[in-house]
Amino acid sequence: MTKKAIHSKHAPAALGPYSQAIRAGSTVYLSGQLGLDASTGNMVEGVEAQAHMVFRNLRAVAQAAGGELDDIVKLTLLMADLADFTKVNEIMMTYFKPPYPARATYQVAALPKAARLEIEGILVLAGTDGAASVVA
Repeated sequence: MTKKAIHSKHAPAALGPYSQAIRAGSTVYLSGQLGLDASTGNMVEGVEAQAHMVFRNLRAVAQAAGGELDDIVKLTLLMADLADFTKVNEIMMTYFKPPYPARATYQVAALPKAARLEIEGILVLAGTDGAASVVA
């Protein structure tokens, strides 16, 4: 098995020693994305703005891997406050269509850069043999 790092200049650079995503065969493991604006490196304000930015960042990395958000089969949401759960769900429904990915959601004590939300995912590329890799 070959693994290939995926990088998109349209999503924030990794904050540590990790890749934005790793492709192994037809599966892409998307690292957690925060509400960071890739063009400025700054955190956007408020949970709603952060949720939109997180999904846009995930989409950028998914596209760099040759997929789309609807190719994501599993999401993990890390939230600073579960009181934001309903609002994040409403925003998520504007980025995905049924069948929605499987998902787990956790409230955590803190996230990097005082983020309100971090989301990671697993994406499966349809109709690929895993031999090719895409970097955008």
